[in-house]
Amino acid sequence: MHLLYADESGNTGDAAQTYFVLAGISLFERQGYWLANQLDNLAREINPADPSSIEFHGSPMFGGKGIWRKHMKADRCRIIREALKIFAYSHQSNRIFACVVDKTKISPNDPVEFSFEQLASRFDHYLSRLHKENNAQRGIIIFDKSTYETTIQGLATDFRTIGHKWGVLRNLSEVPLFLDSKASRLIQLADLIAYSIFRQYEHGDDDFFSIFHDRFDEVGGVKHGLCERL
Repeated sequence: MHLLYADESGNTGDAAQTYFVLAGISLFERQGYWLANQLDNLAREINPADPSSIEFHGSPMFGGKGIWRKHMKADRCRIIREALKIFAYSHQSNRIFACVVDKTKISPNDPVEFSFEQLASRFDHYLSRLHKENNAQRGIIIFDKSTYETTIQGLATDFRTIGHKWGVLRNLSEVPLFLDSKASRLIQLADLIAYSIFRQYEHGDDDFFSIFHDRFDEVGGVKHGLCERL
C-alpha cells in the first residue's frame, strides 16, 4: 500500500496571492513509521518536556506565530530545513506530487478541483506504472481534515465512477481520508512541503524548495510528479 499525505498552501480567496499549491508525499506504508519517528525526535529536541505540543506547520513557523513566537527566525528556518531534510534523505521510493496553479489562469474554475484532479490522476498513474513493473500496489490519499473535505470527497467519488479527463482512478482503494494534523507528523510534513513550494513560486524563495526539488516523481527526465499551470 502506498500512502499519499497531502495538504495545500495559499488561499484560494485571497486576490493578493497569485498561486495555489496542493502537494503530497507518497510513501510505502512501512516508510511512514521511520519518517514520523524522525520528526518526533526533532520535536523532542525543541521541547523535551512535551514534544507532542510541537506541530510543524510552514506558515506559523516561518512567520513566528503561536508557539513559534519565542523562537528566533533563524532557528525557525533551521528547524523547517531539518524537517524537510528528513524527507529529502529518506528512501528513494518516497516521492513528491504537487500541483501549482496561477489562479488567474484557470479562472473561473476552482483551483482546488483542478489541483486535486491533477494530484489524484498523477498518483494513480504512478501506481499503474508500478503495476506494470510487477509491483502491484493500491493507494490512499490522506488530507488534513481542515482541507476542502466536502469538495474533495465528491470529486474522488466522481473520478472512481464517472472518471476524470484522462480516465478513471483504478488504483486507489478508498476515497480520501481526513486526519487531524495534530495527530499526524506526516500530514505536518506534507504541509511543510506545500508551503515550501508556495514560497518558491509566490516569492521566488528557494531556500526550502531546493532541499527536496529532486524528489518529485520522475521517469526519463520527465517530472510526472509536478504539474504547473502558470
